[in-house]
Amino acid sequence: MIRFDHVSKRFSGQYDALSDITVQIPDGEFVFVIGPSGAGKTTLLRLLIRDILPTAGTVHVDDWNVHTMPSSKVHLLRRKIGTVFQDFKLLTDRTVFENVSLGLEIVGKKEAEIATRVKDVLELVGLAKKHRSFPGELSAGEMQRTGIARAIVAGPAILLADEPTGNLDPETGWEIFTILQEINKMGTTVVMATHNASVVNDVKKRTIALLHGKIESDEANGRYHVAKHTKKP
Repeated sequence: MIRFDHVSKRFSGQYDALSDITVQIPDGEFVFVIGPSGAGKTTLLRLLIRDILPTAGTVHVDDWNVHTMPSSKVHLLRRKIGTVFQDFKLLTDRTVFENVSLGLEIVGKKEAEIATRVKDVLELVGLAKKHRSFPGELSAGEMQRTGIARAIVAGPAILLADEPTGNLDPETGWEIFTILQEINKMGTTVVMATHNASVVNDVKKRTIALLHGKIESDEANGRYHVAKHTKKP
């Protein structure tokens, strides 16, 4: 369970990036977070992995109060949450296999377990035959598939996807979304921040719309609404 209770976030010298956000996301749900640039989508995701701390309110992931938990425990939180980025963030001097396996190596998993896990997730994202390729040899869609495989190889309970289709053509974007749906069907909670109106409108999943750092709407079968006013009053 993800829970935001009256959460606000103010960056130095700016208006509130988030203002009095209260929302819950049950385990296993697929949720879109939409809104114009600057609405607070990325800030919401960053709070969940304790990349930043709230100015007010509390953020909970299961029984953890994210911003009051000891720093020594933050790595345990981040093992529970996988992250996918718009710009892939792959290591260019490592192969697909090596990019995906790195996190498992860092936590000391045995070589045989690493090989099995990486093989399984590369098959899931359709990259089994690309495991020896380097990022420079991949298409944008293949690089994003690699990023997804890296995010889920440790079996996180939650997957955060920040504009995962933003740098992709529409067809490839749909392929990436289909993979995220399959991951969700396996029980992983997926929170996807997106500008992709086509995907949001066609699949009709729960959609939380942000505007000026506030929740404008929260609909079970939501649609992508284009905000009429994008400037803060």
